[in-house]
Amino acid sequence: MRHRPRQTLDNASVTGRDDDTVSFRLWPPIAIGAPLLVGWLATSGRGDPIALGEWRVPVGWALVAFFVVWNGWALWLFARHATGLLPGQATEALIEDGPYRRSRNPLYVGLLVLYVAIALLAPTVWGLILFPVAVLLIDWGAIRPEERFLHKRFGARYDDYSRRVRRWL
Repeated sequence: MRHRPRQTLDNASVTGRDDDTVSFRLWPPIAIGAPLLVGWLATSGRGDPIALGEWRVPVGWALVAFFVVWNGWALWLFARHATGLLPGQATEALIEDGPYRRSRNPLYVGLLVLYVAIALLAPTVWGLILFPVAVLLIDWGAIRPEERFLHKRFGARYDDYSRRVRRWL
């Protein structure tokens, strides 16, 4: 019986070209979800050092509503511009309208808003304390590699966009 080499799925096998897709150091849902999970586990195991109070519930739900509208708008633009959203999908367009006029990373901003909303609604003070870790992980694991990729893919057009629009808000 002949041994067949194991097939792997890389960017080139998905898109036909390696230069069409960004390679993350850390997948964004993991970068944002891991600190929240650790915070929730710490709260479950040890409790929180302070109580957040009832204000957290309406604020948490307001943040969820913001996330749904903001990220829904950004995702709709991906479809409208017929460009890839998920890892392995080709990046065909540089989106500069909608929430992309305010932030170069509106989907990450939205996910971080959702992080705070979940931490408030859970509630987990430890999750809120670990929020800066999520910001650092998403910046290092996804945003920096994405920025290098977009500069390489779109050149001066991306450079001009990054001078006009902030990374966050």
